[in-house]
Amino acid sequence: MRFYKNQHRYYCGIDLHAKKMYVCVVDSVGKIVLHQNVDANPDKFLNLISEHRDGLVVGVECMFCWYWLADLCREEGIPFVLGHALYMKAIAQAKSGNDKLDSERIAMLLKSGMFPEAYAYPQEMRATRDLMRRRCFFVRKRAELSSHVTMTHQLYNKKRKKGELKHRCNQVGLVEVFDDASVREMLEADLSMINHYTGEIKKLDLHIKTLTKRENVNREMFALLRTIPGIGEVLAHTLLYEIHDISRFPTVQKFCSYARLVKTKHTSMGKAKRGGSSKIGNQHLKWAFSEAAVMMVRDSKTAERFVLRQEKKHGKAKALSLLAHKLGRAAYFMMLRNTPYSEDAFLKV
Repeated sequence: MRFYKNQHRYYCGIDLHAKKMYVCVVDSVGKIVLHQNVDANPDKFLNLISEHRDGLVVGVECMFCWYWLADLCREEGIPFVLGHALYMKAIAQAKSGNDKLDSERIAMLLKSGMFPEAYAYPQEMRATRDLMRRRCFFVRKRAELSSHVTMTHQLYNKKRKKGELKHRCNQVGLVEVFDDASVREMLEADLSMINHYTGEIKKLDLHIKTLTKRENVNREMFALLRTIPGIGEVLAHTLLYEIHDISRFPTVQKFCSYARLVKTKHTSMGKAKRGGSSKIGNQHLKWAFSEAAVMMVRDSKTAERFVLRQEKKHGKAKALSLLAHKLGRAAYFMMLRNTPYSEDAFLKV
């Protein structure tokens, strides 16, 4: 957990919503100098804080509509801090709460140096990152539809040819084996949606590849990640846009914790126990490294031997988790040092 500890003349806490925002500004001694509910509008916000803009810092809890405010503060040269939603919930819990009280608490957390800081992803690559996340969402929806087609065949004890349903050649004859018109209509709807998702996913892939080729830094890092056995274009793009800047992680331990590759642990009086929230961290990096670990076993003899050794001690699931952790450490040092994948180096991380 990182806390924002910089000192300022004024501290602005905002309880932000889609249409409204409750703004609270306190000075360096904790006195409230502004407390008002206004429309979520850039011009109205700038007019409201105009008298206290000199030496002002803005703090907002991370929620679904913070993009525009972060971009506005960056354009106007106002320091902006994004609060970690889960940590702020634990710190600022109170018996009662409303928008007015919440904005004041955010401002006081900023002033006290106890404001849990999240990473405010910069504007330049943010849209592409969100596009990658949306692509993964479409892929999961397509997989759900494919599973439903398979389960329908199993339900009626019908055989279907092997192969992924995203390919039209594997869809031939799937509907005709059923006599009931309602079942056929249901499967035709599933296949139609699968084909639609496939077309949209292909368009997104082409767009993302074009964006990556335009930027030299992204292109170099993308090529670097592709040197890891088992990491293809989709996983490389996911890692590239979710990590963004590897230097924002001071240590490899911080990076692995952010990627949910390690278990949390609480200690007290020399006794240790597992604790903490499993939701803290980046779920997309967790998914990417877990998928990469499975693919790496298929493509790398070194990874296969590592998993077989760990499987004897911990079981298959834990062995793959250990490989994902090791893969995350390798990716961190590769991106930090700008060096390609090496089998010898991988065994040492």
